[in-house]
Amino acid sequence: MATSISDLTDELVGVFRDPAILIGIPLAVLGAVFMSFGAQYQHRGVQKVEAQTAREGTAGLTGGQLVRLLGRPSWVLGTVMLGLAIVCQLAALSFAPLILVQPIGAISLVITTLLNARISGHKPTRRSIIAIALCVGGIFVFVTVAALYATDRGVSDPQLITVLLILLGVVVVLGVLWVTLRKRTRALFYIVAAGIVYGFVATLAKVVISRIKSGDFEWLTVLCVVGLLVGTAMGAYFVQTAYSSGPPDLVIAGLTVIDPIVAIAIGLAVLNEAQGAPLGAYIGFAIAGALAIAGVFQLARYHPQVVSESQEIPIQRGSGAGDPHPSTGSIRLTEAVSKVWPEPPVKDDERRPR
Repeated sequence: MATSISDLTDELVGVFRDPAILIGIPLAVLGAVFMSFGAQYQHRGVQKVEAQTAREGTAGLTGGQLVRLLGRPSWVLGTVMLGLAIVCQLAALSFAPLILVQPIGAISLVITTLLNARISGHKPTRRSIIAIALCVGGIFVFVTVAALYATDRGVSDPQLITVLLILLGVVVVLGVLWVTLRKRTRALFYIVAAGIVYGFVATLAKVVISRIKSGDFEWLTVLCVVGLLVGTAMGAYFVQTAYSSGPPDLVIAGLTVIDPIVAIAIGLAVLNEAQGAPLGAYIGFAIAGALAIAGVFQLARYHPQVVSESQEIPIQRGSGAGDPHPSTGSIRLTEAVSKVWPEPPVKDDERRPR
């Protein structure tokens, strides 16, 4: 039976009396912080490799550039931080319910925005702040509706085969699009692609963990592990390429919005986790998901750094592009970050090899 509103209220009240939940919330916050800093450091590493090789990675990072990333201290540190973020997120879910953990994870978008504003010097504009609010608010409502009506069901073999076949189709379609359009694609393609793939990765990870715990490790579980590894590798490549063509907070926006929406959509459409939910719940899913995704597209269009670096695109240059006096709120946000975020402690060598 789906969770009722009274059950949800009891669960939220339990925050004040359940020590386990009080452990999960700080873990989720710590994971969001690690994700924000990890994205910033990885972005820095990718930018350094581009400068070192004198070749932009917007059409896809080359094998040589990927190898060079392993030699960038900032990129390696960022990768370690993202690994810690995943560990914190999984640990948080073991202590606290999804309805609390997922919205907290979305604050990594806010943190990354402030960090990037401090480092790049591009202060948030009114339109970019509205876009971020749409992302965070939309995903919060989406996950809340899911927590109200979704139930955790066992995944049958036919359902799992369906998920794997859909993932195979997604991988093929994204691969063909990348091969044919990579010279014309920009950050948004890689961000959306990574978010879609990681949504499947999250679902498969949950299935694999569940089957290992129950001792049900057979050929279908092995296929899940293969799909998990392929999806992780493909998503990681898209993310690194997105860093070469877009700011880190835009990348995080896509991942924190599209990833959970895809994962929950799989649960709804394939795994029947919201069986018996009223029509209003599905309308809520549609509206909240549309708002969150619209926020990502708006941020891609009006992000101050994207606007500044896209001179050839005939679009309006952000809400504060021509204003010599940026909003007081933006200045205060940046000044607040500057007090706790000095220049990154890990600096890559700026010199190009001779």
